Amino acid sequence: MSHSRREILTALGACCEVPRAAACRLAAKLDAWERAGWRCDPKTAAGLGVPVEAIAAAAGLTRRAPGIVRRELARARELGGRIVTQEDAEFPAALRELELPPPCLWVRGTLPPEPGRTVAIVGSRRADPYGREAAELFARELAAAGLAVVSGFARGIDAAAHRGALEGGAAAGPACRTAAVLGSGLGVDYPRGHRRLGERIAAAGSLVSEFPCDLEPKAWHFPVRNRLIAAFAAAVLVVQAAPRSGSLITARIALDLGRDVLAVPGRIFEERSAGANALIADGAHPALRPRDVLELMGAGPLPAPVGAAGAQRSGALPSGLSGLRGRALGAMVPGEPASPAALAAAPGEPMARVLGVLLELELEGRLRREPGPAYVRRA
Repeated sequence: MSHSRREILTALGACCEVPRAAACRLAAKLDAWERAGWRCDPKTAAGLGVPVEAIAAAAGLTRRAPGIVRRELARARELGGRIVTQEDAEFPAALRELELPPPCLWVRGTLPPEPGRTVAIVGSRRADPYGREAAELFARELAAAGLAVVSGFARGIDAAAHRGALEGGAAAGPACRTAAVLGSGLGVDYPRGHRRLGERIAAAGSLVSEFPCDLEPKAWHFPVRNRLIAAFAAAVLVVQAAPRSGSLITARIALDLGRDVLAVPGRIFEERSAGANALIADGAHPALRPRDVLELMGAGPLPAPVGAAGAQRSGALPSGLSGLRGRALGAMVPGEPASPAALAAAPGEPMARVLGVLLELELEGRLRREPGPAYVRRA
């Protein structure tokens, strides 16, 4: 067979007639298949660990590999992307740790760095305002600390994480801020209406898929996609997840790969928080603030939070605030819980007066109250 290994890997990644698991296994054992002379007999199939029907389909596929590659390369370039196979130096080393790494990737932008500088944030598509705010806060502050944030580009938590990373990473330099791992091809507008977000991600990070450019999403694509999210990152943070959800699949794969798993605690009455709370009960690290993630990853201190324009704003106040209201709010770092006692000590005011001011600020929407009690300044 005169086709290059790169062509065969691209054809395996682009095909629909070979089951995905068999295509990935053949790609992982390409050396052995090549030594067997690309045969498709039962003995070769058994030695490679794939059904004989699958290896027969793959053998027929390889004869059409050059045409498949030309078509896929042309479409990828039309979309501003490229194809990265297991034969390429750019293929992420982290994905080689998977039992079944994809034969190739379709990529727009800059792939995320090594797992030690990457965190995954995943969660419910039906997130509530608390979940979206938490995901955006964690992503923004972690990206500001120089980490890349990888997620699945879905509605809800994923989209909030990508947006937060784009905002926070603006002050961290030109490195990949966020990577979106898709459950469809690069050329498919899914979720519908996310095209503009996708363009922003491609410009400041990457869109990544193991599916050919124009393949529409199918239900089984998303669990397959989740293994890439887990492999890319040193830690997976779950923000709101139902008891049976893709986010928990990602967490389980991460544990199998030796990654850390964290979860943001949620309300015990909310089903969408049950999965994250169950992870904590089973031993996952509770994530109460972005610093918890950084400390677990050993990624260094968290810089002062940044705003949309990238300016430091640990003490910046909205206009019109002065006196005790301004001093109390100015003593708080956005996203960091602060007790009333600590806030009273900062301006040196009686506790009763500080509590009254905190209530005013909460009613105005500048603060939110948390158990403890503690107050968090809204970003």
